[in-house]
Amino acid sequence: MSTQPDLLYSEEEEALRAAVRDLLTDHCAAADVIARSESDAPHDLALWKSLADGMGLAGLLVPEAQGGQGASHREVAVVLEELGRAVAPVPYLTSAVVATEALLACGDEELLGQLASGRTIGVLAVGLHSAPDAAFTAVRAENGSLHGELPGIADAAVAHVLLVPADDGGLYAVTADAVTVTPQVSLDLTRPLATVTLDGAAGRRIGDAEPAVRRALRAAAGQLASEQLGVADWALTETVRYLKDRKQFNRPVGGFQALKHRLAQLWLEVVNLRAAARAAADALASGADPDVSVAVAQAYAAPVAVHAAEEAVQLHGGIGMTWEHPAHLYLKRAKADSIAYGTAGAHREALARLVDLQAP
Repeated sequence: MSTQPDLLYSEEEEALRAAVRDLLTDHCAAADVIARSESDAPHDLALWKSLADGMGLAGLLVPEAQGGQGASHREVAVVLEELGRAVAPVPYLTSAVVATEALLACGDEELLGQLASGRTIGVLAVGLHSAPDAAFTAVRAENGSLHGELPGIADAAVAHVLLVPADDGGLYAVTADAVTVTPQVSLDLTRPLATVTLDGAAGRRIGDAEPAVRRALRAAAGQLASEQLGVADWALTETVRYLKDRKQFNRPVGGFQALKHRLAQLWLEVVNLRAAARAAADALASGADPDVSVAVAQAYAAPVAVHAAEEAVQLHGGIGMTWEHPAHLYLKRAKADSIAYGTAGAHREALARLVDLQAP
């Protein structure tokens, strides 16, 4: 018998949201994110330290016995909503979710404890574009050393340890000083990509790559929907606020019927996205058929987040087109997220296979 997903937020989750939002309000101003994105160091490692070390959020998925908080994907989803709302340039999704899930699948307690503390940043060396069921690139394992090139690795620039899949079926932990990280041109400067090159790098085998990567990418896709929800929710909220204040012909712009219709449509899309993202987080937490819930959430999330960010840019008028206004940060994050961990089309195809829905 299937149980209904719990789409509501608990009191504890709302308290967590308030704490994270307060921290981000104080330490992640849009102007600072824009300035940081233009520098050589786009990541805000001081903010990461506050989130991971100060609040213990890096270890939410790690059991208490291994140094974590022993929480669930529901709490992680709330954190990602707030990080999306602030387009915070921290490696939370990549380290605290994706790399952590891969380590949980492998059972490597030592590394799990290090990632849970937040003092070690881990990155799964699989391209950000990889869907949960897609093929991924493995490097060549030869006489105990690893050789190969892995493009499109998010947050590799700040990783202390990389989890690298190899052609012998193993997943290897490789320290960052054993590889070459070459930045790539990224649309979303708050989550920069890089090519990781291994030229005879030493690695420690921690488990089997296939189940670890699949588990990590599924969690990544499901949790990404909550980040996309945060992006969309910011875009809607800020656009409504702006249109109430902005006057034209001596009346608020938001009072014009055509704009009301656009905002009402967007509100419906964001509400539906919230339901899909919560269902995915709940399914990941409970283990109740997460594949279907994740595919539904990702099939829906990308178009909504992109639409919301586009509307924010357009309805803010001239100011929305400027570099000083943060709307472009949200549009770039929404566009980059739309191809992260599988496109909406790839997830629709996966969903059709999961529920045995044949193409016409």
